[in-house]
Amino acid sequence: MNQHQKPGLLTPALIGGAVAGVLSGIPLLGCLCCLWIIGGAMLATHLAAKSFPVSMTAGDGAIIGILAGVVAAVVDGLVSIPLQAINAELLQRLMERFAEYSSQLPGNWRELMERGMNKPSLAWFFIGLVISAAIFAALGAVGGVIGASLFGKKSAPAISKVEGGTDVPKDPSHS
Repeated sequence: MNQHQKPGLLTPALIGGAVAGVLSGIPLLGCLCCLWIIGGAMLATHLAAKSFPVSMTAGDGAIIGILAGVVAAVVDGLVSIPLQAINAELLQRLMERFAEYSSQLPGNWRELMERGMNKPSLAWFFIGLVISAAIFAALGAVGGVIGASLFGKKSAPAISKVEGGTDVPKDPSHS
């Protein structure tokens, strides 16, 4: 690999996106999904920065973050499938508790809840996946830029003087 070639970004994006997707898909922890996506993108950027031979730019961080966000959306969708019954029950309990304190709910709210929760379809899953991917990619880009600014800086090589007055980068392995 030459000095300016950038290493693969997919593996760090897969790791950061998987972590963020699992945390976002778990009931109650999913309430912090924006935080998980940004953190997962920062993790992906940190992992990628370790293998970058030069300083990472904000654009590099954004690309890694976008990839991590898309991976997180897919993992979140897959994790949420088996947990859908738990999410539906939590939502129903929340709505029942809310109904005790509010007279603003429509009279047929229970019927609407049951109709919406009992028939998940493949089409709605894919629509939700596309919407999640777009939102998670945007949040991932933010996390990637933050991660690049925190973890992407490489220190400049030390300079030594050679006889004749020219500056030559000092090789740290021969110190």
